[in-house]
Amino acid sequence: MSTIPTVSTPARSRPRPGARLRVALAAAAVLLGAGAPAAYATLGDERPATAAVAPARGASYVETRLLFGTERPGGGPDVTDRQFTAFIDREVTPRFPEGLTVQEGRGQWRDASGRIQRERSYELVLLYPAPEARARDAHVERVREAYVKAFGQESVARLDERTRVDF
Repeated sequence: MSTIPTVSTPARSRPRPGARLRVALAAAAVLLGAGAPAAYATLGDERPATAAVAPARGASYVETRLLFGTERPGGGPDVTDRQFTAFIDREVTPRFPEGLTVQEGRGQWRDASGRIQRERSYELVLLYPAPEARARDAHVERVREAYVKAFGQESVARLDERTRVDF
């Protein structure tokens, strides 16, 4: 009778602490890494060399957005819709007669004393040709200054961005 050699296997040892976590993280990294190029490819500004590029439409414009709060830091009554509309008619429309957009919103910001303030707000969107940006800048600043003065605000936020516009 022949004997079958027996191979002794070491007793199963316990995994080191954190080994499962490291394996799980490594697996997640591999899966995310595999999907990342596709995700970045769809979100990036660059197009693959084989894709047809759409022609640029419209003219070069500047989009300026102004954010107006409605609560008064001194505790006075909030700026009303009627007051804000009158302000637009008086201060903005004469400077930007080509058109504008006003959107209502809710905003949050940190005041000069460091407290978080939440308030009803307005967003004013202005579009003007990029070659006119320097001249229009002075008009935008006058609007901001007029609102701060008229309604006792600490500031009016301003965002400027170049864009292409086709009407």
